[in-house]
Amino acid sequence: MGTQTPPAAGTVSAAGFAGLPGAVAVSHLRVYDWEAPDGVRGGTPHLHLTCSEGYVVTAGRGAVQTLGPAGFAVTPLAPGSLVWFTPGTIHRLVNEDALRIVVLMQNSGLPEAGDAVLTLPPEYLTDPETYARAAGLPDASRASEGEQAAAARRRRDLAVEGFTVLRTAWEAGDPGPLLDFQRAAAALVRPRLARWRERWEAGAAEAARQTGAQLDLLAAGDASYLAEARLHTRLPAARGGFGMCGRLDTYDIPGPGTDIPGPGTLTPS
Repeated sequence: MGTQTPPAAGTVSAAGFAGLPGAVAVSHLRVYDWEAPDGVRGGTPHLHLTCSEGYVVTAGRGAVQTLGPAGFAVTPLAPGSLVWFTPGTIHRLVNEDALRIVVLMQNSGLPEAGDAVLTLPPEYLTDPETYARAAGLPDASRASEGEQAAAARRRRDLAVEGFTVLRTAWEAGDPGPLLDFQRAAAALVRPRLARWRERWEAGAAEAARQTGAQLDLLAAGDASYLAEARLHTRLPAARGGFGMCGRLDTYDIPGPGTDIPGPGTLTPS
């Protein structure tokens, strides 16, 4: 995929921006009910480096554990709850009773294209290859569902191990391990930043440019672009994939950078 060229000021493409509003991505999540080594049932703790993420709870009950500059917190989740967090917030979903969530991801779903680093112990964060071996899942086209589930559970348990160390140190007044993890996460994703920028440029940045161009046209008394209005509709293109925090139903939405792999071929929350 080549670098996107911004449209000239005051111009609007005939079809407008083809992605979801604001260049977000949407998926349906059934949070894992597997018990972790600490006795908590749920997903894999991780953070995003450039993307905010949001949850709309549709069924069940649970919580999201978070760790960041404000410390450790547990936020209850119930149907109707709306929760979102900014880049750098380590988050871990807890499933207390059949928790289901609609996940909203910034930047055309960049979290599912690599903007996610699991809280693995430090020895797995030394370089992208070591990280990928620990965090990756087997190819779904060649591995059985049981093999995929076992790999997803192993990496979840490793991440919980690392998360527990970060949380314990923070609560003891030592921010060093958390800061070390943040630096390691930034180093792991650095080789992919140019392609992430392409995705942002053709996605969220382009959506904002389109709005700016439409405002310019309206200010000039020109509403002709409204003749190109159209409806888009989709059903999930894939169901039950193994994500970091649960089983995912995902949509195939027109947008940039759909071929961008993430470290360890990670999938979103």
